Amino acid sequence: MHIHILGICGTFMGGLAALARSAGHRVTGCDAGVYPPMSDQLRALGIELIEGFGADQMALKPDVFVVGNVVSRARLPDGTPKFPLMEAILDAGAAYTSGPQWLAEQLLQGRHVLAVAGTHGKTTTTSMLAWILDCARLNPGFLVGGVPLNFGISARLGAPGGCFVIEADEYDTAFFDKRSKFVHYRPRTAVLNNLEFDHADIFDDLAAIERQFHHLVRTVPGRGRVVVNAEESSLARVLAQGCWSETVGFGAGGRFTAEGTAEQFSVLDQGRPVAQVHWSLSGLHNRMNALAAIAAAEHLGVAPAVAAEALQRFENVRRRMELRGEVAAAGGTVRVYDDFAHHPTAIRTTVDGLRAQIGPAGGRILAIFEPRSNTMKLGSMSAKLPWSLESADLAFCHAAGLGWNPREALAAMGERLQVADSIDQLLVQVLAAVQPGDHLLCMSNGGFGGVHTRLLDALKARFTQ
Repeated sequence: MHIHILGICGTFMGGLAALARSAGHRVTGCDAGVYPPMSDQLRALGIELIEGFGADQMALKPDVFVVGNVVSRARLPDGTPKFPLMEAILDAGAAYTSGPQWLAEQLLQGRHVLAVAGTHGKTTTTSMLAWILDCARLNPGFLVGGVPLNFGISARLGAPGGCFVIEADEYDTAFFDKRSKFVHYRPRTAVLNNLEFDHADIFDDLAAIERQFHHLVRTVPGRGRVVVNAEESSLARVLAQGCWSETVGFGAGGRFTAEGTAEQFSVLDQGRPVAQVHWSLSGLHNRMNALAAIAAAEHLGVAPAVAAEALQRFENVRRRMELRGEVAAAGGTVRVYDDFAHHPTAIRTTVDGLRAQIGPAGGRILAIFEPRSNTMKLGSMSAKLPWSLESADLAFCHAAGLGWNPREALAAMGERLQVADSIDQLLVQVLAAVQPGDHLLCMSNGGFGGVHTRLLDALKARFTQ
């Protein structure tokens, strides 16, 4: 069929487009800001891209319009529609659906779906699980909200009728379907990695998110498996609402546990050692992600020892403590990292992970961040930011577009904090503070104005003269 995708340059919709093209469909799409690298990736697959959401795209006459959740019925200040194409689709009575629903109906039917849900670690755990199954020669399909470095792509079809690993997002599906995306996927194996409050723009409180997680649990068949973090009280409350499938816990109190450090640990199944992992990833959160992936893979018959051996060759995901570059300077090398962290818990985990990696005497950490997610823009979690940045020596906040005052919210950080209203001002502040041997940790769920490249260029100009 011919599908036309509205919002095609988002991570999920771009991955869906690649899958649809691989399945033999004709795919076209539109978005605001059609630019590299996503535009290059999609055009390389033979996908025609159109800038904007003009109603003239009705002339394409696709079999169905697939609508991303970036699209709404919003109006501009002058009263005209923000998305004229969507209005034209509705007026014409044309066929349309959401991305998750199209994926479920067209590509996931008849497959063993493994869905990875959780507030944190979804992308990493999904990537780990796909890599384990690939190493076990199961040729899994996958759709990840990032780029696993082992694969170099965010999505692939895999073996027809085989297993499919998907990052299961709790964010809403579309403006016409306010259920969480993950209720569409009907997994046989569901991973509940962790759960805390997020997405304050669509959820009133934690209980509302727990209810959506229980909707996911309701879709797992009796012969399926729910892999659950045994250390999370919020997930215990989810399962207390009812569970009709095998439940396998990981972490303290669960079936699968770990002993050792984050970088080198034994995997235990009901207290019995079954595997060893020795890898380059840091942080106890990644050890928990590994246990979740091992427990999920075991449901498909992959022995924990086989899964652990695969994890030792796991290369992580782009934008997960990714070293973007380093500049040699007299007195020590300055390193610039990129990380997707944007929730206070994720920021703390990332900063603490870098501190554990470099050690107490490994140099200063300069945390450079922007509260860019819808939740953070609303300010509902601003009070937790000083806590999340405790391990940073200095912190630099990009404050553009916020509905709250970061200087007030982070006042407890005192002179360790600087706030900038623009990327240019932020660069000036960081460059004035940086010293040889520093680690510059940039954290955002967006492009952050290319701050990584601009920092590296400025550092090279300063220290290589």
